[in-house]
Amino acid sequence: SSTYQSTGRAVAVKYTQGEWEGELGTDRITIPKGPSGNITINIAAILTSEGFFLPGINWQGILGLAYPLLVRPDPSVEPFFNSVVRQTGIPDVFSLQMCGAGVSASTTADPAGGSLIMGGVEPTLYRGSVWYTPILEEWYYQVEVLKLEVGDQNLNLDCKEYNSDKAIVDSGTTLLRLPGNVFSAVVEAILQTSLIEDFSAGFFDGTKLACWMRGESPWRLFPKLSIYLRATNTSQSFRITIHPQLYVQPVTDIDGTLDCFRFGVSPSANGLVIGATVMEGFYVIFDRAQKRVGFAVSTCAENGGVPFAEIAGPFLAEGVASDCTSGVSLREPMMWVFAYALMGICAVVLIVLLILLILPCRCHRDGEITDESSLVRHRIK
Repeated sequence: SSTYQSTGRAVAVKYTQGEWEGELGTDRITIPKGPSGNITINIAAILTSEGFFLPGINWQGILGLAYPLLVRPDPSVEPFFNSVVRQTGIPDVFSLQMCGAGVSASTTADPAGGSLIMGGVEPTLYRGSVWYTPILEEWYYQVEVLKLEVGDQNLNLDCKEYNSDKAIVDSGTTLLRLPGNVFSAVVEAILQTSLIEDFSAGFFDGTKLACWMRGESPWRLFPKLSIYLRATNTSQSFRITIHPQLYVQPVTDIDGTLDCFRFGVSPSANGLVIGATVMEGFYVIFDRAQKRVGFAVSTCAENGGVPFAEIAGPFLAEGVASDCTSGVSLREPMMWVFAYALMGICAVVLIVLLILLILPCRCHRDGEITDESSLVRHRIK
């Protein structure tokens, strides 16, 4: 780009899978079918990466759409969408339709195109009503999950298990990621309710693909998965449901005779993530102005007019704790504050130690510093 200007600041980002390093800069962009005129944005030029640009994937980078608290190298750098809103005056809302459900990654056909709508909502991209859940914290798009069902079976876990660490909606995460206990309960429930016998554990832990003869659909063998989210009326909830076509994902074929699939759910040590596995079934609205995330059934998540996703509600949130997020671990911004406070305390302690080290040199007997008066000698001993 002829308009890119480096700021000389280094930036590095690590993901669950992959990482990259580069330099921060600014550039001027225009948005096709968007606001007229140039927009000046912060942009990172990726110079080195590891495990980020995967084989056979054509992406050239990543567009971060979260809040300033997650910006690297620090929150003082204005994120892309914040810059667009500030400079164009569009509403602080964007929405996504992610297409490609049921399409193999090895297909030679052109992939289904998705849509990013900035400044509002496009009604032609969804069917039925939009259901909203509150954004709890403005860093990731953190929401509150009340319960999970496999088929019609409630997992019956404490709702705090679902929100352990955090529960977020994140288009940059490929799979539906679940806290360890929740993941184990989901796999166990699938094994109990599916029509599969003696199924390999490697399929569920992500180390093996499962293959069927070409034309033999495995989706009829698996149950639906449902996630209940707290509604904006906090005494109610609504349910988003994905069919097996979304989480039993075609990956490749072998010799034109076998179709192979992967499990689109994985365990997580960093909370529950509603990633692309789920989002491909829905038109998702990030209404930052009103601090809420909306879901409606997507028009591109279907085959032959049969949708791969469902949404229903309202349901009373009775029997569920009024706050399923209390007691979870510290949010990252709070951890920053805590870390800075610890650094301040350590600095004070260091100053005190230095003073104590100097004082014995001035207050000694017979020109000798004894072990009892020397902190340094105590530490060496």
